[in-house]
Amino acid sequence: TSAACFSVFEGLVTGGSSGLGLATVERLVQNGASAVILDLPSSDGAALAEKLGERCAFAPADVTSEADVQSAVSLAREKFGKLDLAVNCAGIAVAFKTYNFKKDLPHSLEDFQRVINVNIAGTFNVIRLAVGEMGKNEPDADGHRGCIINTASVAAFDGQFPHCG
Repeated sequence: TSAACFSVFEGLVTGGSSGLGLATVERLVQNGASAVILDLPSSDGAALAEKLGERCAFAPADVTSEADVQSAVSLAREKFGKLDLAVNCAGIAVAFKTYNFKKDLPHSLEDFQRVINVNIAGTFNVIRLAVGEMGKNEPDADGHRGCIINTASVAAFDGQFPHCG
């Protein structure tokens, strides 16, 4: 994809301070787009945004929080004038067997619910709030007002293999 194509995007990237999210933010900014890094307050998002310059901003947020995500969406609009790209890279995993027979211990339901809340409800939360903002954009020649990209880990196919018992 050409740099000219990237330069039209004003984006928001969840999980943007590490892994695939970080690579996405760096690629967008390097090619002339703007990006808001949405990541946990404890992440390296603030330092990364400062390093990447004026076309990058950090929104300390938890994807499962409506208020946090709405603040990140608002930051994109205030800093860059609009939001027309949302890339969901935030996700967590717990590598634990469904039942550990060596320890006579089932997988924690609380851990499983946390993974579902972040990976599914958090992704939906970002989608629904980003779409509301994108709906305010003028349609392009094809009638589009924005783009949402949802990512998933290869663990969806291969699973997570615990390193212990």
